[in-house]
Amino acid sequence: MDKIVIIGAGECGVRAAFALREQGFAGRVTIVGEESVLPYERPLLSKSAGGALRHIRPEAAYAEAEIELLSGDRATAIDRAGQRVSLQSGQSLAYDALLIATGARARVFPTMQGCRTLRTDADAHAIFDSITSGASLGIIGGGFIGLEMAAVARGLGADVTVFEAGERLLARTVPAEIARVVADRHVAEGVNIETGAKIAAATDRILSLSGGETRTFDLVVAGVGAVPNTDLAKVAGIKVDNGICVDKEFRTSDPRTFAAGDCCNFDWRGARVRLESWKAAQDQGVFAAAAMLGKADIYRAVPWFWSDQFDLTLQVAGLFDLTRPVTQRNAGEGQTIVFQCNQNGQLMAAAGIGPGNSVAKEIRILEKLIERSVPLDPGLLADPSQNIKRLLRAA
Repeated sequence: MDKIVIIGAGECGVRAAFALREQGFAGRVTIVGEESVLPYERPLLSKSAGGALRHIRPEAAYAEAEIELLSGDRATAIDRAGQRVSLQSGQSLAYDALLIATGARARVFPTMQGCRTLRTDADAHAIFDSITSGASLGIIGGGFIGLEMAAVARGLGADVTVFEAGERLLARTVPAEIARVVADRHVAEGVNIETGAKIAAATDRILSLSGGETRTFDLVVAGVGAVPNTDLAKVAGIKVDNGICVDKEFRTSDPRTFAAGDCCNFDWRGARVRLESWKAAQDQGVFAAAAMLGKADIYRAVPWFWSDQFDLTLQVAGLFDLTRPVTQRNAGEGQTIVFQCNQNGQLMAAAGIGPGNSVAKEIRILEKLIERSVPLDPGLLADPSQNIKRLLRAA
């Protein structure tokens, strides 16, 4: 194998390219990225107010690793039979193996077409550069992106209202015990939260509720999730179902094509999932690189997410079944940690929130316990007198 093409210059695609070199691949590696800027870390876009980008790798690193980075260009078609990728610029790239790491784009419902969204550096500057002290900001969506934007905007002195269609915040990702801490902190910081808010229509300044009420803001931003970028794969005849479907080696329905990151749908412990996660993008990029070289073992990485809001950091390891109860582990002052085991006593998910990195150590240990997938006594995990590091060593 001499030529590998990677479509997508985000966390997953860039990490895969460098992992190929780290794993000994000496052939040609080409990354195709739509944005004209050097690939950067996206999580900070919603966690800070603009500023300098944090690049995934410095510009010189690509040349040193002999990785060809085609920025500001877009893949327009995949010729599976001819093993070539066509680009908007007119170029055509031959490949022996192809990795699709196209990520996801902001979801925009038909009634919200006029709203701003946050997905790129340009989006972040368009939003935060227009927010001044006393400005009014309406945010549609009480998930991670919406709440992180709310926290940053309050720090800039804006009047912020979050509209959430559900009955509570973060309803798709974390248990109610964690969401309650987040909601209380936002309210304490002056954020207005309206749950059960059904949006009938919205532009970048005007928001209409289903009951007929109309609100006017200096800016309206929609943060209602993301849609995987699968059009390229779908047109090429590659199987797609809530993401590009991959097998245990992250190979698509085309044997020479792999997919990883936010755009892919993979099996995790018997369930098909698609993750929108910086950590998963990194892990899957490294794994896909090994798979393309025939060196993959089993993908064991535990899903992991984090969110910074005001001085609180929320961390989640594993995937909760939000229809089932959770158990709380008594933690230090100002900290909340919950976990969930399956019917066999295996730890499946854990989440914690507290000031700074106060919960990071325990969540890391719980993440390792999830990875080892051994039966545990939930009572021991809940007991604060029990040193969970000892439980990890015993596992």
